[in-house]
Amino acid sequence: MSDYYEYILVPSPFEPWNEILTAYLADIGFESFVDEEPVLKAYIPEELRNEELINQLLFTTLHNKGLTNLKVSSNSIEQQNWNAVWESQFEPVFVNEQLLIKAPFHTNIDFNGMIVEIEPKMSFGTGHHQTTFLMCEEMMAMKLKDLAILDMGAGTGVLSILAEKIGASYVEAVEIESWSAENCAENAIRNNCTKVVSLFGDFDVVTNNQFDVILANINKNVLKSHLSFYATKLKNKGELLLSGFFTTDNDELILAAKEVGLMFVKSKNKDNWSMLKFIKN
Repeated sequence: MSDYYEYILVPSPFEPWNEILTAYLADIGFESFVDEEPVLKAYIPEELRNEELINQLLFTTLHNKGLTNLKVSSNSIEQQNWNAVWESQFEPVFVNEQLLIKAPFHTNIDFNGMIVEIEPKMSFGTGHHQTTFLMCEEMMAMKLKDLAILDMGAGTGVLSILAEKIGASYVEAVEIESWSAENCAENAIRNNCTKVVSLFGDFDVVTNNQFDVILANINKNVLKSHLSFYATKLKNKGELLLSGFFTTDNDELILAAKEVGLMFVKSKNKDNWSMLKFIKN
């Protein structure tokens, strides 16, 4: 596994620039983020770090969009320190008193609802980010019993695990990072899941022919490039849940989805982050 670079960013004002920075940095390879107002910490694998591209984004692109007061520093963070970073930030997450997402080191929590236990390691998806929260919230309101589910960009596997706990009969969890696919598989075992299949790769590794529900919490550009694939993999009347983008991206994604036969059903938002739901016509 590679070392990571930690970027420490201090935008002024902190909000909404912390959210805007997160979205733009995710598009160029940053994988994890920690909000510690007034500081945003962002993490990128060393092999994906392009200093020229990062500087252009921070000091030209976003400067032209109005971010004129930004302090930036960076340092290499060794692999063995990564879990300590997660554990120091990872608090239990409650989703509407129906679901608890916790780590193994969270003990003695009195909770009567559904529990998903996640060892995050380096993977995205602990429930803390608004997009994961939105996806979990919507899934808890759906009837997934005996359905086939595809989870694209599975990260820690939290959505795949939740899908099985709700009643899904088969879940394919696809991750483009090998260490993340391993983390997903480990977390599935941790939660006694037997129907979650963790796959390393992109949409080319998807094995099942068609799915009742597709979950995709990635970023806008990847989602747009995958929409036609999602449409072909969904059963008639199948449902697609998308997140990983801002509410300002809704119209663009709704239009792109319509062009491939996916009808917009509903949207939810949390702190300007969005979740869109579609059905295949």
